[in-house]
Parts: sequence; C-alpha cells; structure tokens
Amino acid sequence: MTLKAYVALHGRQFGTLFGLIVLCAVMWILTPHFLTVSNLLNVAEQTAIIAIIAAGMTFVIITAGIDLSVGSVLAFSGVVLASLLQKGVPLVPALAIGIGVGFFTGVLNGLLITIGRLPPFIATLGMMSVARGAALLYTGGRPISGFSDSFRYLATGKPLGIPMPVLAMLAIFFMAYFLLTKTKLGRYTYAIGGNEEATILSGVNVRLYKTLIYGICGGLAGLAATILTARLNSAQPIAGMNYELDAIAATVIGGTSLMGGEGHVFGTLIGALIIGVLRNGLTLLNISSFAQQIIIGLVIIVAVLLDMALKKSRR
Repeated sequence: MTLKAYVALHGRQFGTLFGLIVLCAVMWILTPHFLTVSNLLNVAEQTAIIAIIAAGMTFVIITAGIDLSVGSVLAFSGVVLASLLQKGVPLVPALAIGIGVGFFTGVLNGLLITIGRLPPFIATLGMMSVARGAALLYTGGRPISGFSDSFRYLATGKPLGIPMPVLAMLAIFFMAYFLLTKTKLGRYTYAIGGNEEATILSGVNVRLYKTLIYGICGGLAGLAATILTARLNSAQPIAGMNYELDAIAATVIGGTSLMGGEGHVFGTLIGALIIGVLRNGLTLLNISSFAQQIIIGLVIIVAVLLDMALKKSRR
C-alpha cells in the first residue's frame, strides 16, 4: 500500500489525532497546569472507564447498531460483583461472574435484535431500564462499599508509575484492534455494517456474530464496572448514568460511522481522550459543568457533520 493510499484510508484518524494535539496545545496555553505528567496521567485514568466501554461500542456501531444500555449494565455488573466480594467469594471467581453478567446482558440485547427482530435502539433502550431497575432492586437502592486492598489494587495500583486503569485500557484496545483486523469476527463486523443482506447471502451466520458483538460490548461494560467499583471502593446502583452517551460520543468523534461499515478502535481511543482532555481542561479553567456539557455536545455535532461531509465527498 502506498503512503497516499494509506493516508486516504486512515485520513479521519489522522485528523482526529491532529485535533487532540491542537486541543492539548490550546489547553496548555490557557492553563500551565494542564501539560504536567501528573495531570496527563490523571486525564488518562479518568478516561479509561469510558474508553473501555467505547471499545465495545465501536464493534456495535460498525455493525450499524447502537447500545444504550451499557451504563445500566455497568451498574448491574458492579453491584453483583460487589455483593459477591462482600459475601467472601474469592476475587477471581467474583470478577468472572461480574464481567459475565455484563456479557450475558449484552447477549440478551443481541438476541432481542437478531431473533426478536427489534431495532437496536428499542432493544437496548428497554434493556437500559431493565438493567438499571435490576441494580436498584438487587441492592434495595443502597450502595455496597468496603473491599479488600487486593481488589482495590485493580484501580489504585501503579506498576512502573502507570495507573492500573490506564494499563487495562491500553490492553483492551490492543485486543480490540487484533479482533477487528486479524480475525473473522472483525471481518464480519465490517461486512455486517457495510451490507448485512449481502453478508447473509454469502453464508455468514450473522445472528451469531451480531449476538457475540453485543455480548462483547456488555462484557466490556462489566470490566469497566470492576475498575469503577475498585476506584470508588463502592458499587452504586445509580452508577454509569450517561456513560452510554459518552461512549457513543467517543466512538463517533473517533471516526466510526453511525451508518456502519467504517471505524477504527484507535480512533475511538483518541475520541475518548479528546472528551477527557476537554473535561479536564475546562475544569482547570473553572468552566461550569453545565457549560461543559454544551461544549462537548457541540463537539459531537461537529464530528457527525464532518463524518457526513466526508462520506458525501467520497461519493
């Protein structure tokens, strides 16, 4: 592949990376406290949870789907995990069950979409309410807190000075990259989003792969719940509010098309970092959280308009 062809193929990701660099430069000019090692690590750590969820969302959106339930799934997985730890279940089985709850919920979403023939928006909107209600019912609306140091190390540990959530985020994105670019699952993910009917006619078991993709998205929400619970030393049944919106925003800003068939996980990582840098920089500038929501919303709108303009120009 020539350099020109490579740039044409990955131009959107380069543009997003350039936008992140410019944003960091602007924040550095506006506040000297931004470009410090401790603050940049803080940004990466704060971004990790949304980024992990967004990695799963990337798979879903590439198939031209959507998952509005990930925030609620995070809360439900978190309280199940926390209750098991409180009851003395060993750490590894408790983690497996907590993440498994997320995966199973994602599989239910996939089955509702593939077998139940529900639109992804409706299926996952319903699951958002079901999972949130299940978390509240499971805990009686009360948080579960107080865990061992070995569990909290998953969020507070800093091997080689790098926070554990950041290491987990990087590991997940490299695994997601491998799945999307080197496996049948990845090829079929793009094929389903590009033309689902043609993919069915070519003999691919689309129901199986779409269900698995939603399961992966739910499982990553469960993993994010593990990190969040360890970080806060508490599992809240109301945790994860609006996380689905941040994950979708990171995915779209990173260049994944809402129309399906196009996207890249490292673009999603850059998109999540853009949101994290924006929030951190605006906080350092003493911009109110209400204004931050407006600014981030405008960034999302611009990203979608840019995506539509690029698609139109290619036609």
